[in-house]
Amino acid sequence: MAEIVCQNLFFPSFSRTFAARMDKNHKETIRVRAISVGFAVLALGVFKPFGLDAWKWEVYVHLLMIWVLGFGVCFLTEVILRYVANMPRSYERGVDYIIRRNLWFQLINTPLVSFMICLYRHFVLSDRLPNNQLSWSNFFETLAIIAFISFAIGLYWRFKYRSRFLAAELQETRLLNEQLQVLQQTESNIKEPLVQQSQLKEQTPDSGQKQVIFPADSVTLTGTTSETLALQVPDLLYVEAVGNYVKVHHLHGGQVHTDMLRATSKQMEDELKAYPMIVRCHRAFLVNLQQVEQIVSKSGAMQLLIKHSHESIPVSRSNMVQVKDAIKIKVKKKE
Repeated sequence: MAEIVCQNLFFPSFSRTFAARMDKNHKETIRVRAISVGFAVLALGVFKPFGLDAWKWEVYVHLLMIWVLGFGVCFLTEVILRYVANMPRSYERGVDYIIRRNLWFQLINTPLVSFMICLYRHFVLSDRLPNNQLSWSNFFETLAIIAFISFAIGLYWRFKYRSRFLAAELQETRLLNEQLQVLQQTESNIKEPLVQQSQLKEQTPDSGQKQVIFPADSVTLTGTTSETLALQVPDLLYVEAVGNYVKVHHLHGGQVHTDMLRATSKQMEDELKAYPMIVRCHRAFLVNLQQVEQIVSKSGAMQLLIKHSHESIPVSRSNMVQVKDAIKIKVKKKE
């Protein structure tokens, strides 16, 4: 009975919230696309390429038709991104996703709009100007004009929504830090009973029962030479690649120590792949998420502040999604 009451209270409210959000997103998408195409048509009306100046009052009709074509192609691009590329419009996926999606939108939309305008030039505008016939030269001419206009419009929207992007970036960083703290606390809660139980087994072994051996958190890193480095995985801070060597930054006796091995970061990554808390954040860095004090994000660039050493480790754009997913997925698994 309680479950039915909960469903009756929760699901209608959730449905209304979801519908309101979807309606708001759709309205904003329509508004942004309509204004963007309007800016593009306004630029075409001012500079009158494609021989538009040969038309008198009819030029306004042609500009209106070009606006309709551009508006329709924008929604075709939205459909391609959503259902083919699996990239729906969403602010919850972070600033990087928004920027990446906008870039893909421009890469798909600009050639499509250019092609549709070329068809319009061929079937409608070529009556008075034969050089509007469909050809590769006309396509690349149209593509260059539309690409320039799209670039200018993109700068306008980026400036207009800069405050929103910054707010979304701060919100995403705050949530990541909260999830990171949950992950670290969960890992600590899991390890402490295992360590205590393992110590108890070592102190009071039962000769009549099979002794349970828990997996150790120690690891021995080996280089291309005979050099090795044994350490406790929780004490590992980060691994830094320097030429043909790697610097292993770790805790020893409560102090930060740095040891060098002749090896590659890929070799270290392979040796540590059994420990999910250790992830690659940069071409030159592997980091232990258990030893990350805070995630800092500035102007789209992410850095990891390491405990004890207070070093800031950069997160490259190519690894940013991997680090975020590592934190989010691991927290979901723990839950």
